Amino acid sequence: MAKVMLKKKIDVQTTTLSEVKSYARKIWLAGLGAYAKVGSEGGDYFKELVKSGQRVESKGKKVVVEQLDAANSQIDQVRSNVSSVKGLVEVQLDKVEKAFDTRVGSALNRIGIASKHDVETLSAKLEELTALLERVARKH
Repeated sequence: MAKVMLKKKIDVQTTTLSEVKSYARKIWLAGLGAYAKVGSEGGDYFKELVKSGQRVESKGKKVVVEQLDAANSQIDQVRSNVSSVKGLVEVQLDKVEKAFDTRVGSALNRIGIASKHDVETLSAKLEELTALLERVARKH
């Protein structure tokens, strides 16, 4: 019985070794076949790969240019929107500033503090009066 089992193990090992040798030979032959095919058709295959690469590159450039144009268009639109908003804000700030100046001037006037315009008017009248006094003083 031990002899029969030993013989079966040897037969299995021999069969496995034979299959491995057969598979290794097929791999070797496939490599040789690929080498031979590349040698005979390699130039044409290389040219085909170059053409495929050029097509992919062209499509990629087209997509990049389209996306870049779209992004630039959006940037221009945002700039335009910002400019118009900036103009509106400046107009509103001018209105607020004028309203503030008017109210502050009114409040100062109510408590008896002269405005800049009042001081300038008074200064002009004072200069006229000074000039008149100087003329009168020269005549006498």
